[in-house]
Amino acid sequence: MQVSHKRASVSVSFDEPNLVSVAGLLPVMTLARDAGLQELADEWLSVPTDKGANAGLKVAALVAGMVAGADSIDDMALLRHGGMKRLFTAGYAPSTLGSFLRSFTFGHVRQLDAVASRFLANLGTLAPLLGSPGAADFVFVDVDDTIIEVHGYAKQGSGYGYSGVRGLNALLATVSAKDNAPVILAQRLRKGAANSARGAKRLITDALSTLRRVQTGRRVLCRFDSAYYGHAAVSAALAGGAEVSVTVRMDPAVKRAITGIPEAAWKTIEYTDAVFDETTNIWVSKAEVAETVFTAFSSRKKDEQITGRLVVRRIPELNPKTADGQETLFETHRHHAFFTTVDAAVLDTVGADKTHRKHAIIEQVNADLKDSALAHMPSGVFAANSAWLVAAVMAYNLTRAAGLLAAGHFGKARTGTIRRKLIHVPARIATSARRIRLHLPESWPWQTPWQALFDHLYPPQQPA
Repeated sequence: MQVSHKRASVSVSFDEPNLVSVAGLLPVMTLARDAGLQELADEWLSVPTDKGANAGLKVAALVAGMVAGADSIDDMALLRHGGMKRLFTAGYAPSTLGSFLRSFTFGHVRQLDAVASRFLANLGTLAPLLGSPGAADFVFVDVDDTIIEVHGYAKQGSGYGYSGVRGLNALLATVSAKDNAPVILAQRLRKGAANSARGAKRLITDALSTLRRVQTGRRVLCRFDSAYYGHAAVSAALAGGAEVSVTVRMDPAVKRAITGIPEAAWKTIEYTDAVFDETTNIWVSKAEVAETVFTAFSSRKKDEQITGRLVVRRIPELNPKTADGQETLFETHRHHAFFTTVDAAVLDTVGADKTHRKHAIIEQVNADLKDSALAHMPSGVFAANSAWLVAAVMAYNLTRAAGLLAAGHFGKARTGTIRRKLIHVPARIATSARRIRLHLPESWPWQTPWQALFDHLYPPQQPA
């Protein structure tokens, strides 16, 4: 691409009052309005003094800014340019929104959690967040934490956790179904040095409670990594009516169970560098799986012990010093085991292993959030950052719902892709006969899905 004019023939002027750079906010925030975001915030939030006045409008402004890509309080100024005041009311200044967030306490953050939970449930009635899973299909709840890097000692609660990076620790619970991108059920901000499992029991309980609002009557499988292999997290999932699939730590009980698995029980599986042999109809692979009956938490009281299956994947231990063609005297393996309460008739050994490995889908959500509102923790006040996290989750879920209504590949696209193609669309506002019309760029590559989203929220008028 080449510039078509000489320097002397080009000039600029910031003086057009009828232009907006994020026309996609119009249908997206209409969706938020239809899901009752402002009313929910007004009902549940009780932030004191004048800083908490018009809480619903301020929460909606924070969510709108994050949907448009804001990752700091100053970025909220994006909502106050050109013709935005003709499309939206109450475009608050960044300083006002910052003062609002700094007025939060932990109790107010929990109130905002209640808003986010009910907002997600309302979005579920307007967009197919979980698709239409069959009666035999699982709905997957994944729990994991991530470190949000921060800098300086002024950030309350910041510290060095397991990653060795100074930051704050965000604990998330997501839900997804077959062929559907995940949305976030629950969230909690913790100190940077917090143990991964801290507060997980309460978060899992809240997440499953929210899921019952979003969708009922489906089988739920909670998937965790080894940080959550403990009685508190597992029992909370079971008490909430879910099955469990959790990576175990290699403690003596697990090692004894693995050594008791007969050699004939191991099955080859599709794995890295595997090849499918059509003649024998099996995978030629170095990875194998097997399972055995296992009782988790056997050191606890009998009524607190949980019986299920220990599914083990093993891979040959490679010796980099071994010369080519030199065989070892006997094979050694690395073992990766997880405990599950799912019946073998529902998920066999291979199926359970493949299903558990898809727990990694939550890492995509972590990366997505850090590519948008969680690129920074904008305040030095811990409660303000906690509220920022909840608003970021609402913005993520709202963007995901908008992508589903736009249909096509946007149903599973990253929120960054949705922002770039559907939100960041420039438009000129024109008025005729007391009707507003947006003029968008000609030949916009994603005109069809944008129009589908807009028509869903603003159905075309039928001729009389």
